[in-house]
Amino acid sequence: MSTFSIFLILIVIVAFLLVVVIMVQNPKGGGLSSSFGGGGGQQLGGVKKTTDFLDKSTWALATLLLALILASNIAIGGSEAELESKALDPESTTTVPAEDLPAEAIPLTDEESN
Repeated sequence: MSTFSIFLILIVIVAFLLVVVIMVQNPKGGGLSSSFGGGGGQQLGGVKKTTDFLDKSTWALATLLLALILASNIAIGGSEAELESKALDPESTTTVPAEDLPAEAIPLTDEESN
């Protein structure tokens, strides 16, 4: 398994976790903390800490995702020598013999056109 594949798997996992953490939060300040009774004046079971944890985990996962994306870009740059397609290789020239071309693709000379 290549280094890029490992980075790709980690990026997908972190992105999934980031989506889950963001979906748990409520944009109006409720979210997971409101389901534990944090909407009122009392704080049962440290609900404020739950909100702080979700905020910190969002920033940590976003930072980790950015770092993994940048690292995967470096991993791609290391494999430039392994071109699999001739279309990507500018030094590769492929010529097709004239007898393999269809008749309408072969240009006529001045003598043949008269």
